[in-house]
Amino acid sequence: MSRAVFVTGGTVGSGYAIAERFAKEGYSVVITSRDGDRAEKAAKEISEKYNVVGKGYALDIRNEQRVIDIFNNIDASGLFVETVCLNSADMGFGNDPAKGMPFFDVPLEEFQRVFETNLVWNFTIVRQAALRMREKHKGAIVFIGSNTAYRAIPNRSAYCASKGGINAMSKAFAIDLGPYGIRSNVVLPGTIKTQRWHDMGSKQIVNGELTPIGDISDFEDIANAAWYLGSDESKNVTGTELIVDGGMSSQLYPQILNVLKRERQECTTI
Repeated sequence: MSRAVFVTGGTVGSGYAIAERFAKEGYSVVITSRDGDRAEKAAKEISEKYNVVGKGYALDIRNEQRVIDIFNNIDASGLFVETVCLNSADMGFGNDPAKGMPFFDVPLEEFQRVFETNLVWNFTIVRQAALRMREKHKGAIVFIGSNTAYRAIPNRSAYCASKGGINAMSKAFAIDLGPYGIRSNVVLPGTIKTQRWHDMGSKQIVNGELTPIGDISDFEDIANAAWYLGSDESKNVTGTELIVDGGMSSQLYPQILNVLKRERQECTTI
């Protein structure tokens, strides 16, 4: 059977870059999205570019049977999902990305949905993949988490908590699935140069001015980290996290605050 990578939310951004990174190394690609047409289109593009098998599927939450059917179809296609990259997530914005989910106002249903997507739904996918990996005594699970699991941001309590839950769940998977040759790890990105970030222009909250390295992540930075953790490059690495955020999580506070403080002091003395 041909080895494949299974990427959720793989039609754009980091997810697409992850699928492309594995395809460069000869992996067939399985891409899922809530929009099946987009998933098929992305899989076809990568398949033709790298001469690998590409399959796209519509996949939404709350339907475990759909996950089972997809993996059965993958089996029938002669592919073995050796690596699962769980990139898709509920961002926990609520109905207003600029506002987020205010603690005192967020509807319980919206709070629950974030956990259902980021934890419960990922579990159903991992279980189906692991059933196949167990037979081969080989496999890798890669979660795309967030550095907000350790450094919270305002009005995103559901998102931050769910990403912390992913770290814990990955460690649990490393223990439960390790005896079957299956590894589980997490990539923790910081801010990424998404289209939404570019569109914000001068309203960007986080950019290179705030990070020690002077930059934030491109999609390829996340894809390279996922490749490392999802391939034999990390064959003895499991139950850990790899932070890719330009050093943002390492600092007590951004150094630009010192610059702004000095400028403010200079202005008050004039």
